[in-house]
Amino acid sequence: MSKLKLEHGVSKIRRAKLQSSIDQTVAEDIELLAQWSNNETNHVVNELLRFALTQEEDFQKYKASAAATAARDAHATKPRPTPTKPVSESAAKPDATATNATAHA
Repeated sequence: MSKLKLEHGVSKIRRAKLQSSIDQTVAEDIELLAQWSNNETNHVVNELLRFALTQEEDFQKYKASAAATAARDAHATKPRPTPTKPVSESAAKPDATATNATAHA
């Protein structure tokens, strides 16, 4: 069985908001673990969830299967770039003599 390891003071990471209600006793233990490890509560929750997810073998198999399917689908539906024709310099710039003739008229 693996062990959860919390590094002290390393809780600055990018986050996504997830709202959930948990048992009061679990919340108290998480707060205590955060104090003990000198980390933010969010970091402790992330580490606990990450640890639990890695321990669930059936979920890990599903995750790998889903990633493989998504990669296969993305490869199959990947749009192919269409060749573009470069615009010739004469078509991109108006004729200087025509512009001057119009401006003087």
